[in-house]
Amino acid sequence: MFKIETLFESINLPTLSLVANDLITTMNDVDVTVVDVRDLVCKDPVLCAKLLRLANSAYFGLPRGVSTIEDAIIMVGLAQVRALTIAESLSSTFAPLPGFDQKKFWSNSMACAGYAKWMAGGLGMDTQQAWLTGMMLRLGELLIGLTQPGALMVLEALPLEPGSRWAHEKRLVGFTEGQICAELARRWNFPMQIMQALQRSAEPLTEQAYSRLGAVIHLASLLADSPDDGKNTLHKLPGDVISVLKIDSQWMMDTFPNKTEFINITT
Repeated sequence: MFKIETLFESINLPTLSLVANDLITTMNDVDVTVVDVRDLVCKDPVLCAKLLRLANSAYFGLPRGVSTIEDAIIMVGLAQVRALTIAESLSSTFAPLPGFDQKKFWSNSMACAGYAKWMAGGLGMDTQQAWLTGMMLRLGELLIGLTQPGALMVLEALPLEPGSRWAHEKRLVGFTEGQICAELARRWNFPMQIMQALQRSAEPLTEQAYSRLGAVIHLASLLADSPDDGKNTLHKLPGDVISVLKIDSQWMMDTFPNKTEFINITT
């Protein structure tokens, strides 16, 4: 077992790009403009190209193609472009781990992000913040792999039932991926709401302070870990979390998204 601080002291913490770092600082700025975000993204030509590819993907179904970052922001939305850019930077920050299925990992992360965005929309919450938080959740597992690769291999080999990863992580290393990622988010200066949600994602109702976003991420992760399309897991979701969120079960059934339709930043 180890302290979270020990984990971070034992590795060279991946460095977030300057563009992503600057974009994070705008997340709580209500006065941020299209020009502000455009100028930040355009500092990184590779990131620009990836963002334009994403904006022109079938996921958005835009009536016409976009060729500039400003067009992308106008057509896709300021918050969405910012979240996508930060997520793309995050996915590029971590080098592949030997023997680790990166494709499966990011596919699961994108599913968690997609389900979080869907639920947040139904609850009138910030959908892009929910999407980004859901996408980040399993980054804590990558940090486990950097410091304790043997523990990560054991985790990957264990049978995966929705929610079981958190119990396995606590047993093997003492902390969940969300708790580890919350510390990463703190060191990268992410907004407090995201840090709190990650910290409480495994047990959203037992922490001292309730995080509504943490409860959404909890449910989203359970759905993402479902062995099928996720819909069969709806009736297995914890009723106490659904009750606290006041999310309508019939709405969930009627509007349930197909995970194959979620955007994938790694394709």
